[in-house]
Amino acid sequence: MATKQSNSKPIGKTILFGALTAAFYTGFFAYGDNIAAHFAQGSFWAAGPIVTVFAVSYLHGEFANNLWQVLGVNAITKETRKTVEATQRPAQRPVLNA
Repeated sequence: MATKQSNSKPIGKTILFGALTAAFYTGFFAYGDNIAAHFAQGSFWAAGPIVTVFAVSYLHGEFANNLWQVLGVNAITKETRKTVEATQRPAQRPVLNA
């Protein structure tokens, strides 16, 4: 089922996710030594790098997607084609040659 796309451009979302992405990168570069020291403590802090990567990936992905939509770059969509059903052959019957 295809969804209907609107012509409005997500300029607000682009600015929001761009600012959040920039804030994440700025924070991690500014406080990289402190963050690395906490992540090196082990225990629950060991999941910190994984959570950080997923968070940055999500924010940057949303920003990039919205930016491409604002710029008017869209993926090429193929039209759905009806598949032709193959003709059914008669069932094979085993034959004993004796």
